[in-house]
Amino acid sequence: MADRIDLNCDLGEEFDAWEPGVDGLDTLLLDVVTSANVACGFHAGDERTMAAVCRAAARRGVAVGAHVSYLDRENFGRRFVDVPADVLQAQVTQQIDLLQGIALGAGTRVAYVKPHGALYNAVVHHEQHARAVVAAITDLPVLGLPGSAVLAAASARGLRAVPEAFADRGYRADGTLVPRSEPGALVTDADEVAARVLRLATDGVVVAVDGTEVTVAAESVCVHSDTPGAAGLARTVRTALVENGVAILPFVA
Repeated sequence: MADRIDLNCDLGEEFDAWEPGVDGLDTLLLDVVTSANVACGFHAGDERTMAAVCRAAARRGVAVGAHVSYLDRENFGRRFVDVPADVLQAQVTQQIDLLQGIALGAGTRVAYVKPHGALYNAVVHHEQHARAVVAAITDLPVLGLPGSAVLAAASARGLRAVPEAFADRGYRADGTLVPRSEPGALVTDADEVAARVLRLATDGVVVAVDGTEVTVAAESVCVHSDTPGAAGLARTVRTALVENGVAILPFVA
């Protein structure tokens, strides 16, 4: 049984609508999670929202990660972009550098990198894009799907490769995620999600949409902020873990 796990969430995706100090969804989630994947402007967010989330995360001791994406704001980063590897590397570097400067000004730092959306799914198997993402990272851990090309590339470069699971996403029998366009992509019942995460933490297993039991070794579990009822769902997950003796702690110091 795992004695600790990290809870991460994608935040800062509301463009310039989120006012610092307002108890919006991001604030509610920051009270629950231990790592915040902050949108770096390529799929959502802007410098104002980045700064607001970083300040709020710093006050709560929540780790900040760069949630890097293809340059695709019109599709929220959920469309594959067949960009040359050198261009992708430069774009990822740009996103990390921008958030790092904002984070330092907010009293925290970028502690890890996690790809977003279509880029996340692409670097499970797309070797060139996986290597491009990793080449943009100097010394930060990389958060990704277990067995993915991006985690293999990170390990090969001597970076910490951190496998994660998903609380609210359906799995295929091969351990990949069900595409959002297909039935079973989202799991939204809070009690069901909490039970799934507890089994992930205790047994390292998640049940796929076809009933297959999939082994998933994860150091972090993601709850998406755009899943219906995300804040309540995340709190239910945290409560279930704590009540069963699993500490909720960031995977980075």
